[in-house]
Amino acid sequence: MIPHYYTFRYVKWYHNVIMQHGTMLITRCDMTDTREMRGRAIAEKPNQIMRLDERFYRVASQNGHGMYNVIKKKESTGWLCDCLDFTYRHVQCKHIWAVQFSLKLRAQVEARVIEPITDIHACIYCKSENIKKDGLRRNKYGDIQKFRCLACERYFTINFGFERMKHSPQGITTAMQLYFSGESLRNTARSLKLLGVQVSHQTIYRWIAKYTELMQRYVEQITPQVSDTWATDELFLKIKGNMKYLYAMMDEQTRFWIAQEVGDTKYTADVRPLFQLAKQIAGKQPKTLVSDGAANFHEAYMKEFRTLKVENRTEHIRHIRLAGDWNNNKMERMNGEIRDRERVMRGLERKDSPILTGYQLFHNYVRPHMALKNKTPAEVAGIKVEGQDKWMTIIQNARLAQQTKSYRTTQQTRT
Repeated sequence: MIPHYYTFRYVKWYHNVIMQHGTMLITRCDMTDTREMRGRAIAEKPNQIMRLDERFYRVASQNGHGMYNVIKKKESTGWLCDCLDFTYRHVQCKHIWAVQFSLKLRAQVEARVIEPITDIHACIYCKSENIKKDGLRRNKYGDIQKFRCLACERYFTINFGFERMKHSPQGITTAMQLYFSGESLRNTARSLKLLGVQVSHQTIYRWIAKYTELMQRYVEQITPQVSDTWATDELFLKIKGNMKYLYAMMDEQTRFWIAQEVGDTKYTADVRPLFQLAKQIAGKQPKTLVSDGAANFHEAYMKEFRTLKVENRTEHIRHIRLAGDWNNNKMERMNGEIRDRERVMRGLERKDSPILTGYQLFHNYVRPHMALKNKTPAEVAGIKVEGQDKWMTIIQNARLAQQTKSYRTTQQTRT
């Protein structure tokens, strides 16, 4: 019988049993599974791994005794760690396991792809494959195939998001692309006229208001995989001729515009809702926050990001400048984009304008960035929107998600 002191929790024993005078002797013990399980526990706990770049990581100690540096070897697949376990035993420690599990989880999230809907194989409501074609719906811009589900007896089409619209989906998404690329509403209407789409600038604005709300509700349910360093800043806007300030939170690595808020003043506006929304969308808080010296940023940081535990506390960098150890150049670059867009608009009509929401969607999901190797911030953050017309892809999936949720709510109410 194995003595009690040979029993360890979460330890897998690999041993050879040698029968000598009826006595069992344990000759070998492998602690690999213990390190692996502890590494998994570290990776699954939030704010434990800080990614500095593709090769350098910092992993929090499970005992709360600081951070360990984990480095990937440049010319091989091996890893290095400055913990005592790796230094003296030369084995794969739990911190290396934690980084590897984190990379695997990140790769799984990066597989999130939003695809265009071009065909139907199942009912959009009950997911039954028992469907059949049931005539055509004739619109001004063409015929749309109707389907009937034999399981739930509901009708649907694949014209998601553009039901009962007078103009074609291509015309609507082209208008949005032209407008957020820098054209005014009237210039957009003139450009559409050359394509055979007769529409007023007021109608284009109504399209923007309708579809930005639909898309925003959809993308808010998708968590971007942002880094641990965020930047925040403000810029002034004119709303009905009055000076207001747009506060924005952006991820430094992916340039993903996480959240925004419009305030009345520059130094005294309460930006806590901005910080709360950023945490909600990203599903975490950053390790480092970069801002200017405005007092309202530090007040919001103290109430939303600062924690009692030092290992989980966000560091607030306030001494930024154009050149030096810390700067806010990426945030200032995004402010320039918004400034160019606002100059064409000659101001906004209200604080909750759909134009700001639409431009945030355009920045994150549609516009490729040269600094990101012609990828969108969403793509770098693990959300890939496929199809040549990204506006249409997002609208289709947003409308499909809305219809599916509505159907499920109806069924739960009936039961």
